[in-house]
Amino acid sequence: MKDYTYYLFDADGTLFDTGELIYQCFAYSCRKFGKKQITKEEVLSSMGLTLRSQFEKYLGPIRQEHYHEIQSEYMNYQFSIYKQYLKVFPGVAESLEILKSREKKLSVVTSRKIKSLTTYLKHTRMYDYFDALITPENTIKHKPEPEPALEAMSLLGADKDKTLFIGDSVYDIECGSKAGIDTAFVNWSHNNGNMFKVKPTFCIDDMKDLCA
Repeated sequence: MKDYTYYLFDADGTLFDTGELIYQCFAYSCRKFGKKQITKEEVLSSMGLTLRSQFEKYLGPIRQEHYHEIQSEYMNYQFSIYKQYLKVFPGVAESLEILKSREKKLSVVTSRKIKSLTTYLKHTRMYDYFDALITPENTIKHKPEPEPALEAMSLLGADKDKTLFIGDSVYDIECGSKAGIDTAFVNWSHNNGNMFKVKPTFCIDDMKDLCA
């Protein structure tokens, strides 16, 4: 892998091991608002989409006023249990520290909203590693469209040929690819990168591969 200057990271499934946390929240919300049982596999396969897109995938079209109610209940429940479930994948914090020591510019590019992203980065002591945070509040279009990656690059002053997008889902890889930058799929993902229509530039087994 070549040496990059700018690194864009997805959050859930890449930095954070939040699979169980997210599943518990969707299972709770779907039972409450849709009287529907969903499997963990359904939830994990949709990670990377915006919250509304995920809910509409499970519950069908949702009126705006009803969505606000569902979203509020979902996030309140998540904030009540995240300390029990939130984890950081092995090697992530150490790798971020190495990259920053080499004066690399880092950004999070996520479908998670800013309030919970900031809370979780601070809880895991990773907040200060990042120079920019791109969330659904920053762009009109979201992953897999290229706008989130392009917005991060604009804030970092990044050149395309010096930028790498690291993620765990097809939405991350497509977002980076459409933005014209290299991508890295993390092999600790719940998804199988070999099945993607858009192939990542690299596959990595450990976040420390970025520092080799």
